Amino acid sequence: MPKTSQRGNEMPASPIRKLVPLSNAAKARGVKVYHLNIGQPDLPTPQEGLDALKHIDRKTLEYSPSEGLRSLREKLAEYYHRFDINVDVDDIIVTSGGSEAVLFAFMACLDPGDEIIVPEPAYANYMAFAISAGAKIVTVPSSIEEGFALPSTEEFEKLITPRTKGILICNPNNPTGYLYTQKEMNAIRDIVKKHDLFLFSDEVYREFCYTGAPYISAFHLPGIENQVVLIDSVSKRYSECGIRIGALITKHAELKKNVMKFCQARLSPPLLGQIVAEASIDASKDYMLMTYNEYVDRRKFLIDGLNRIPGVYSPIPMGAFYTVVSLPVDDADKFCEWCLREFEFEGCTVFMAPASGFYTTPGKGRNEVRMAYVLNKEDLGHALKVLAEALKAYPGRTSAC
Repeated sequence: MPKTSQRGNEMPASPIRKLVPLSNAAKARGVKVYHLNIGQPDLPTPQEGLDALKHIDRKTLEYSPSEGLRSLREKLAEYYHRFDINVDVDDIIVTSGGSEAVLFAFMACLDPGDEIIVPEPAYANYMAFAISAGAKIVTVPSSIEEGFALPSTEEFEKLITPRTKGILICNPNNPTGYLYTQKEMNAIRDIVKKHDLFLFSDEVYREFCYTGAPYISAFHLPGIENQVVLIDSVSKRYSECGIRIGALITKHAELKKNVMKFCQARLSPPLLGQIVAEASIDASKDYMLMTYNEYVDRRKFLIDGLNRIPGVYSPIPMGAFYTVVSLPVDDADKFCEWCLREFEFEGCTVFMAPASGFYTTPGKGRNEVRMAYVLNKEDLGHALKVLAEALKAYPGRTSAC
């Protein structure tokens, strides 16, 4: 029998989706599963987007340009200008979701064996895309005790080698909800400039910042404009995960040229998705405010509820719609499996993402989970009650429980 690739063997399983078979089995048994594992918003897609989909007047659903529809890119440029991100239409390449933007950025910037420094915990697919490109993610750990603040410049400097090609950040952060400060962003800028690195900046959650401090884009940092590769997606801000529309934005001329080769090889991003995304950029201020306020309410409700459960701790996330939570359990992977395989309370159980999958440092995140507050408050309340009962019943609970 022929052997499969080493690359395939090294690809990590998604901590967000790997327990789906257990979730499906629980549902088949008649158990209601509260999904806190995945960032799938339950809020409505903007009506403007839905209407555009319903009223398509094309006679042929053709290929779009490999870089995306110009009309969409023009709309995106206007959107970024609202955030003082001064990019031109030709700086924007439309991708099949933010995931493809990350993958193409890595493929176009990195050679096999090159390294990228990433604060951890980090979105697990970054590791998968690095493996796809033959590159290596080198992590610099942050801690729940310090609210997942950015590690010091000295910690980054220790990791820089001749193979280091860039730093990757997610701001606001998935999975922690952390929002980088001006001081932290300036520190990243200084490292990037000093060592002539790329700064890959995933800013998908910019609409969801919950502090009085301003949102800081990598493009707000003077002196490194040609080193920034910004990653974006419409999935979260417009509740449009399924249309698979993202963007890669850069002013680096050679990088744009190389990214376009990968775009041409995959032909074009989804036509229908682009039509919906373009229309959704015209979503009203009322829609955006409704969405923002709903996540603010859910955040407070969930974090307050979690921190009332004995032995449970979550810092207050300042952005996005996730939080990493410390639980009084011996092994969060086993606990999450147990919740789906063996536990139910009043016919319900909870589905969480084990945080170990967001770390590469051995042992980190062993008693942590990531939760997404993408359920309404009534469901969040029930999920919290189920979680509290699960922690009481779990055989591997620690003394803190």
